[in-house]
Amino acid sequence: MSTRRAFIKTLPAVGAAFSAAGCLLAEARAAGDGESPAAFAGPEHFHPKGKPPSSFTRAVLRQARTRLPFADDTDFEEQRRGLIAPMADGIIRADDGHVAWDMQQFQFLEQQDEFDSIHPSLLRISRLNNNHGLYEVVPGIYQVRGFDLSDLTIVRGRTGWIVFDPLVSQETARAAWALFQTHVGEGRPISAVIYSHTHGDHWGGVRGILKEEDVRSGAVPVIAPADFLVHTVAENVYAGNAMNRRLFYQYGLLLPAAPHGYVGQGLGQRVSAGTTGLIAPTRYVEKPIETFEVDGIPMVFQNTPNTEAPREMNTYIPDRKALWMAENVIASLHNIYTLRGAPVRDPLNWSKYINAALYRFGWEAEVMFASHHWPRWGNARIQAVLRAQRDLYAHMNNQVLHLANQGVTINEIHKVYALPQSLQQTWHCRGYHGSPEHNSRGVIQRYLGFWDCNPATLIPLAPSESAPLYVDMMGGAETILARGKRLHDAGQYLLAQEIVNKLVQAEPQNQAAKDLLADIFEQIGYQQENPSLRNCFLAGAYELRSGIPEGATASSSSPDVVRAMPTELFLNFLGIRMDSRKAEGMRFTINLITPDNGERFIVELENATLTNIPGFQAEKPDLTLTINRSDLEQTMIGAKTLEAQIADGTAQVEGDAGLLSRLAATMVTFDPRFEILPGTKVRGAANRVQSDPYRADSGEAVAE
Repeated sequence: MSTRRAFIKTLPAVGAAFSAAGCLLAEARAAGDGESPAAFAGPEHFHPKGKPPSSFTRAVLRQARTRLPFADDTDFEEQRRGLIAPMADGIIRADDGHVAWDMQQFQFLEQQDEFDSIHPSLLRISRLNNNHGLYEVVPGIYQVRGFDLSDLTIVRGRTGWIVFDPLVSQETARAAWALFQTHVGEGRPISAVIYSHTHGDHWGGVRGILKEEDVRSGAVPVIAPADFLVHTVAENVYAGNAMNRRLFYQYGLLLPAAPHGYVGQGLGQRVSAGTTGLIAPTRYVEKPIETFEVDGIPMVFQNTPNTEAPREMNTYIPDRKALWMAENVIASLHNIYTLRGAPVRDPLNWSKYINAALYRFGWEAEVMFASHHWPRWGNARIQAVLRAQRDLYAHMNNQVLHLANQGVTINEIHKVYALPQSLQQTWHCRGYHGSPEHNSRGVIQRYLGFWDCNPATLIPLAPSESAPLYVDMMGGAETILARGKRLHDAGQYLLAQEIVNKLVQAEPQNQAAKDLLADIFEQIGYQQENPSLRNCFLAGAYELRSGIPEGATASSSSPDVVRAMPTELFLNFLGIRMDSRKAEGMRFTINLITPDNGERFIVELENATLTNIPGFQAEKPDLTLTINRSDLEQTMIGAKTLEAQIADGTAQVEGDAGLLSRLAATMVTFDPRFEILPGTKVRGAANRVQSDPYRADSGEAVAE
């Protein structure tokens, strides 16, 4: 059997649907979904250096089976309810031919009752997420589940079908719509699309089911919460390259679906690997509560900003007593701090919006459904779920701060804080996306920041600086390896990682140390209930053993997302791309004018810092650049360089045009394969294609 890395090295660079970081992400997805599931079937580990679970790990998992309410099968009853038709073969191909979606790879989860390398609670949610097909929620409301990380929801309108949250990729959305039309749709068209929030798994597939000309003509409204576009783009731009690299860990993108590898993502089984697009909304929900008809159906929209996403909204359909909770209430504790990286969310605010939905809609709702998992039926059940989810986020906010006010620090809280037993015994409050461990640390980060108030940690050495001292004081590499091995063999994995990690940081080329740390990470990963934590440890083990995959990646961005990027956001991003060390001593002022949308900016480079301000023009600029925003977008998406636009007269310059070349020389193309663990960067590996200095790398449309 070939190694995972050897397989990935054979892949071509991925095409133009994604940004630079997104290209690498899509390459890994294609590796995960395109490889035959049979290659990883059976008890053998997928990696030549992989290890089975130890007796200590097996004991941890046995104990978990005794303390959780496995006799409660309500979720399975609700998950099965309303099935109309399953997915035909579990495979959906992308338009360029690779596998965009593969549910067959997860069938190993059904082949035995227990796995000694998978936490039983994680196995349970992964089996629940193995459903795929078309379901009736109530008459007139349907969902297609198991075609992507999220669900496609369809509501009968007066003239057509209203679609909520059209998945990640156009290929999966198209396949879901085709299944719906085959069994229920009656050939009726889409009459409206509703984006519940800003994350990519809730809008990325829209072009698979909807033509933009139908939207622009006014025939099909696209409805979203206020400020949807700016937050959709902004969350993925400023730290987009770092965020997408971290996704390799949180989403286990290099791990095959297998008992010793990837077993699901909690929210759903995986993120599809197709083509993403975006059609801009035509109507925004601006007020906290708005009621209006969508294709003849009265709907009540509840804006819930700064909850699960920067902008999000719930929807109540009174005629059907149906409550859509977007991603604010799912079958899991969600992320307060997401491991991919994002501003820490406000759990108290989140709790209050759930409480408002309970008291505004929950007294009469008879079905509650969302953009992930399965519905809940019956008013009593709905109220119970809303109350528990409300208390889940409020308890975490309040009690973490209670402990922090008694001196518990960000580096201790995950060992002290615990949810109440009543919530621990509630399946939909278990940590299948967020975990109590990393969420509790996130709450302290939100309110108090990273510092634990010990002066010794205020100006810390970098690990590469401190680790050699630790290694020397512990007696050198051989002593650490011997002690680390003894700790590993005794099942003391957290202690073992503490010292072996220091050795790897000090000696990045010490493969024996990296292999031992990988063995330690692997056992910790097997023990995790939370899929993101499992994936992070197993991904770390993978890269320590095999290195970061080789091969070139293309630099490209989703044109739809780039067009939605405000000019100011683009200019801000240039300030991030600029290497200030290359700009020392440079000083100039540029007036930027985009006549077709009436925008004006001053762009200044001074003190090795690039700044901009909208709405102003300098009296004596060094350069004035005039270009229509629609033409600037051609440069932003990489279709035509700014130099070419000036040369053919599309853009006009007045003053020192050479400033643009000098500024371009300071721009850096970010490496989407940057090293996370030392010694994992493959030397001599091909780099990504360098992007145009004025191209907008918008970042992968992150699913959450």
